Amino acid sequence: MRFSRFGLGALVSCWVVVAAAPATAATMETAARQAMIQDYDTGTVLLEKNADELMHPSSMSKLMTVYMAFSKLKEGTLSLDDGFAVSERAWRTGGSKMFVHVGDRVKVEELLHGIIVQSGNDACVVIAENLASSEAEFAEQMTQKAREIGLTRSVLKNSNGWPDPEHLMTARDLATLARRLIEDFPSYYPIFKELEYTYNKIKQGNRNPLLYKPDLGADGLKTGHTEEGGYGLTASAVRGGRRLIMVLNGLPSMKARASESERLLEWAFREFENYSLFSAGQEVSTAEVWLGDRDAVPLVSEKKVVYTLPRQGGKDIKATVVYDGPIPAPIRKGDRIATLKIAVPNMEPVELPLLAGADVGRLGFTGRLGALLKHTLWGGGR
Repeated sequence: MRFSRFGLGALVSCWVVVAAAPATAATMETAARQAMIQDYDTGTVLLEKNADELMHPSSMSKLMTVYMAFSKLKEGTLSLDDGFAVSERAWRTGGSKMFVHVGDRVKVEELLHGIIVQSGNDACVVIAENLASSEAEFAEQMTQKAREIGLTRSVLKNSNGWPDPEHLMTARDLATLARRLIEDFPSYYPIFKELEYTYNKIKQGNRNPLLYKPDLGADGLKTGHTEEGGYGLTASAVRGGRRLIMVLNGLPSMKARASESERLLEWAFREFENYSLFSAGQEVSTAEVWLGDRDAVPLVSEKKVVYTLPRQGGKDIKATVVYDGPIPAPIRKGDRIATLKIAVPNMEPVELPLLAGADVGRLGFTGRLGALLKHTLWGGGR
């Protein structure tokens, strides 16, 4: 027999990461050619525009170079104090520069600051040439790593975003990369919010305009600009314990990038909220048991469950518990025995497993016989 329990409309408490895109996400217009805003905890997309369109990422692709270096540091095969030699090719690299000198040995820590804070193209080439046989080989390694960490379409041809017709990424991939940098390297990520860095007595400020407005809560990540790509920004901000990731590209000027990124970030924090449903291990309902030493077993949530919704949207959440029952004993605590179906207007429904919250033993012969007789005579009971 199929059992369904309705209700659960009121919010209870807590966090899973249920990713779903509200239909209202597309209602905010933006001048950016490509855009994406995503809730970090739930993965819910709050806004997207051409998010899967291949684009010129400019210096935003330096984030992949940083990811490669951070990975080596985390593995222990690289140290912040290691010195990397500067080639003439790296020294001659054009565009934004850290101003390394040919023949110098520069510490990895300095190079990372030169990339993240100063957007140094030369620093990227130094990293690439010292971690691989050439910058081209390093770019191939980056593309391979990108696939491994969930970037589905990006192809990297150099270490710094220098214009190349085949050096392409998507806004969705950049958002994924930002998430991985934050999630995988919490001890190194704070470099992204440093406002300035000095190397060779040359002080340069961070180009991320959001960092200079503390009330926004921004703490990273990277700007970009080329003639082909326009002005772009991959950013993240935390407010009230909630983090958002934003990617914009194709804006016409630095001023437009600064104003549009601030406007959209404010909108996303203002218009959406995370609504809690159940905490990990919280009892959601109960299921009837057949031939067990108890009549019912508690059903508990496997993980924290949270939805990102437009504000005031929490009252429209509906949850239904479904299981085939009564469930025959024995039942072990932790068995997946039911499903929680969550429905919210204008969003794809989500199904989550519910676990047995306790052990249920099987009745002995006498108990089973009594239960069978009772069921035969009265059509119910144990």
